[in-house]
Amino acid sequence: MPWAKRQDCELFWERQGEGPALILGAGLGGVGGYWQPNLSALTEHFTVYRFDQRGTGQSSRMPVASIEQMAADLVAMMDDAGLATAMYLGHSTGAAIGVAAALDAPGRFSALMIYASTTCGDNYRRKVLGLRNAIFEGLGIEAYAQYSTLLLYPPYWINSHAEEVARIEATTATALADPEIQATRFDAILNFDRRSELPRIDIPTMVVCADDDILTPKYFSEEYVRLIPGARHHWEARGGHALSRTEPDTFNRIAIDFFTGLHS
Repeated sequence: MPWAKRQDCELFWERQGEGPALILGAGLGGVGGYWQPNLSALTEHFTVYRFDQRGTGQSSRMPVASIEQMAADLVAMMDDAGLATAMYLGHSTGAAIGVAAALDAPGRFSALMIYASTTCGDNYRRKVLGLRNAIFEGLGIEAYAQYSTLLLYPPYWINSHAEEVARIEATTATALADPEIQATRFDAILNFDRRSELPRIDIPTMVVCADDDILTPKYFSEEYVRLIPGARHHWEARGGHALSRTEPDTFNRIAIDFFTGLHS
């Protein structure tokens, strides 16, 4: 298994498929396994790279200082994989990591997809993540995982995927570190705000969000579209925060059309 090392942190990553390089960055859960429902379709078109962010999965279980720190981790992973440049698709926190890397390491990305993310930590987000943190600290990882599924997946999908929801919750319980480390991940995304610099992003950018996303409401995505020159967007009527998992065929088509279109 490939491992990149940056300072005292070991970062797990893996590669699958053939074609242009496409890196997938997961959300607050931080593990590359988030993208499992999309791999079959994406690896038909791209060499897909996934990674576990620091504090999660098989990477070092250590605190996070900032989104910018995890963006530097991402660049270190690219160096380890021999990637001078790649396309990047990030979900939620993973999209913020991609935005930071695009700003701090210009030239490393040839295209960017921002999927269900935030531009800043506003009062709404602080309330939602504050409650997630309190549940993790007070009730434990199982309750945290159950609350997380309510935030990520819309009611119609939960009602028709009971066994899948139970499996996701069990996986969440093994992928995260202790509450203290997870709290630093909450702080990192809440403190992230690069809005004044977004007009500097000069690569093809697509912004994707579902109308019924209650964890990262669409107004954040709309702000990305306003502030990044030439940014395109795609809004889906339903699918929740985890659109790539609840409506994988739809999401895969959006991503494949965007990224393959760049090489046409």
